[in-house]
Amino acid sequence: MKNWRQTGIALVSTVLLSVSAWAAAGPAGHSHDETFSAGELGNPKKRARTVQITMGETDGKMMFVPNKVEVKKGKQIKFMLRNDGELDHEFVLATAQENLEHAEMMKKNPEMRHANARRVAPKQTSELVWKFTKPGEFEFACLIPGHYQAGMHGLVMVK
Repeated sequence: MKNWRQTGIALVSTVLLSVSAWAAAGPAGHSHDETFSAGELGNPKKRARTVQITMGETDGKMMFVPNKVEVKKGKQIKFMLRNDGELDHEFVLATAQENLEHAEMMKKNPEMRHANARRVAPKQTSELVWKFTKPGEFEFACLIPGHYQAGMHGLVMVK
């Protein structure tokens, strides 16, 4: 009887550990940690500088206006995103290398969503409050296939 109890406890423990490890892992290449190379999600209840970013396309080019933002390390920005275009666009904050890698993944799954990104339908708005916790150069980009190549990326300088 004692062996059955120990075996049962060991089996239940193994199953619980396996399930918790599987649940925490999430999809391949993704993390449930809300810290990213460009910082972390901001607190919408705290003070933040507002930066209006307009997305759109014209004459075969796609763009963000403005395409450069300067930020002090530790500060929050409330990105007010407005899509004036005729196509869906997105705003993804990361390093340029991470955005290139993620763009490849988006070719296979264009509906991917992440905490460091917002997808905005034509003539719609969205917002993203972001706290820049690390100095450096970061990129905001639209990773919908073909949009980055059409010029849809910008720079965030964190000093």
